[in-house]
Amino acid sequence: MRGLEADHRADIFSFGVILYEMLSGRRTFSGDSAIEVMNAILKEDPPELSETNARAPQGIERLIRRCLEKRPEHRFHSAHDLGYALEALSTSSGARLENVGASSARKLERLAWLAALLLGMFGFAWAYFTRQPKADAPVMKFSILPPEKSSFGQIAVSPDGRHLAFTAATGGNVQLWVRAVDSTEARPLAGTQGAIFPFWSPDSRFIGFFADGRLKKIEFTGGPVITICEAPRFVTGGAWSRDGVILFGQGQVGLLRVSATGGEVTQVTTFDRTRQETSHRYPTFLPDDHYFLYAINGGQKESRGVYLGSLDGKVKRRLLDELTVIKYMAAVPGDRAGGAGWLIFGRDGSLLARPFDTSRLDFTGEPFLLSDKIGSDLVYINYFTFSVSDNGVLVFDPSLGRQRHPYRWVDRRGQAINSLDAPAGIRNPWLSPDEKRFIADRYDPQITTSDLWLCDVSGSNSTRFTFNTAADINPVWSPDGRRIVWASGRDGGITNLYQKAASGAGEDALLWKSDHPKYPTDWSPDGRFIIYRQEDPKTKSDVWFLRVTGSREAFPVLQTDANEISGTLSPDGRWLSYVSDVSGRYEVYVQSFSGGGGKWQVSTGGGAHPRWRRDGRELFYYARDGKLMAAQVRSGESFEVGAAVSLFEFRSGTVHEIFAPYAVTADGQRFLINTMVETEPNAPLTVWVNWAMGSKR
Repeated sequence: MRGLEADHRADIFSFGVILYEMLSGRRTFSGDSAIEVMNAILKEDPPELSETNARAPQGIERLIRRCLEKRPEHRFHSAHDLGYALEALSTSSGARLENVGASSARKLERLAWLAALLLGMFGFAWAYFTRQPKADAPVMKFSILPPEKSSFGQIAVSPDGRHLAFTAATGGNVQLWVRAVDSTEARPLAGTQGAIFPFWSPDSRFIGFFADGRLKKIEFTGGPVITICEAPRFVTGGAWSRDGVILFGQGQVGLLRVSATGGEVTQVTTFDRTRQETSHRYPTFLPDDHYFLYAINGGQKESRGVYLGSLDGKVKRRLLDELTVIKYMAAVPGDRAGGAGWLIFGRDGSLLARPFDTSRLDFTGEPFLLSDKIGSDLVYINYFTFSVSDNGVLVFDPSLGRQRHPYRWVDRRGQAINSLDAPAGIRNPWLSPDEKRFIADRYDPQITTSDLWLCDVSGSNSTRFTFNTAADINPVWSPDGRRIVWASGRDGGITNLYQKAASGAGEDALLWKSDHPKYPTDWSPDGRFIIYRQEDPKTKSDVWFLRVTGSREAFPVLQTDANEISGTLSPDGRWLSYVSDVSGRYEVYVQSFSGGGGKWQVSTGGGAHPRWRRDGRELFYYARDGKLMAAQVRSGESFEVGAAVSLFEFRSGTVHEIFAPYAVTADGQRFLINTMVETEPNAPLTVWVNWAMGSKR
């Protein structure tokens, strides 16, 4: 046993499974049956051994139970400890051996030898989680379950293959979780509410993620969350190089780089406006840490796909015409790639692998199928749910349609009034002033962008409102119900404001154009102003007003060093509600529209998307923990706001820091919500170890 002193507690669990099966008398050992029993034991405790084999040696059941502890830290710490316990059990006092009889004593002796053999076997296999696989390594494939009363969201396996980071929702509260691959226990990481796009440091120590308009990191063991830099816009993934460079994407900006310790943020890629590029997303580094892969989306089919890029900005070459997240894995000696590495990516709901030579920076073979089913995040375009470690541990979601995000009408308690058949988009819906219709975005997978659709409030009679190949988003209805304004990137990629009659008659008309991206968020009750968010590299996100009556004029109302978004005017036009991250996270505030009338903070634990009741007596917002909140308001010459109370909780089906997941009726009694629903809440992930060796068979 001396050669087996490594801390392989997963091997000990596996040995416990086999030992339990042998002594229970239920079946003989085989690889397939052991895996079946292992999965069963992970879900629930097996029957007492004494119930199935009354002649089992005394003390052996306690030993097996310790091997089968679901929490690795409660098992034997090493093969040495287990061997010592077996030796002590087999060489106990003569009286105890006499009690079990000669046959059982010999059985214990054989079990001690079997322990050494099996631990060696499982230790050999498990070593592939911690070092590069060898050509003759066996293939392992098994499933892991999500935390109780939760489900898997976005996932990232650590480079060493030992741990899985993932987002998961408990009710409406989404946060970051982590679990060892060889454990059934997962734990949430405090301070990571609202986390998206988790990714690992190369040494498998830190997890990077985005929340509260910032790029952050946290040690996988827990501890304080560290802010690296601001990332206030629509983020589209991140990657961490061995040189300590983090590359991340932001909507309307491109890919940016920053040191993992913080500091200056610099531009790496820029949009080609002549090709209508609208986002650079899902970056991943190649082994030399200079070249990387990323996806480009845009209005032209010829521009969409996976590209090769470089940190010096000199390389931009299209590799795939699929818009997909993509990951690289180094080659395994003797695998199908023939010495090249692998690129893993999604296509049409399937997971594929294709040999890729990093010296030539090109493919060396055709793709082949890893799984004909691969789930994806519904909020982010073609963000397929899979991840791969440096040493060949592949984790993926084999469930199609595990999530959906429908529109629903609910009352103030969150009780369902009815669900709508209309497909939900990923941005905010807007009710018509007469509350008979609503307008919202709808994603078109053929052009990978969204158009605007009009629907009855029942969800029926859907009609397409915009037809451009560029993304049309953020619709706002005029208070008289006659016009709709929205943002579109059709004019060279920068989002400008367009308008059209709400009846659908006439052509789309450019309303306001400037050098910076802009998105409408409200229309003043008197019809004189459109409120919009404008993004400026110098002042970040600001709240602007556009005068649409008389001479057209735009001017900033909130323009500070912080990010200000989601500006909405009170029904009497006196008070401006908005969201700012001046405190370090997004909170809801109110101030006088004319200025000089004071400022009030409405939310206290994080909040976004304020909406006024039409009589001005309530202000609603969506809290950081997934609760729809309501605050009593008294306004006029002065302003008073009461403590906000929770109405109900739901998980947002939108990018909720930027796009509102709800609309509210004039009387504040009904809410049209865009909510994420789990159709398979307990769906497992598949873990595939040394998959590249299995691919050649």
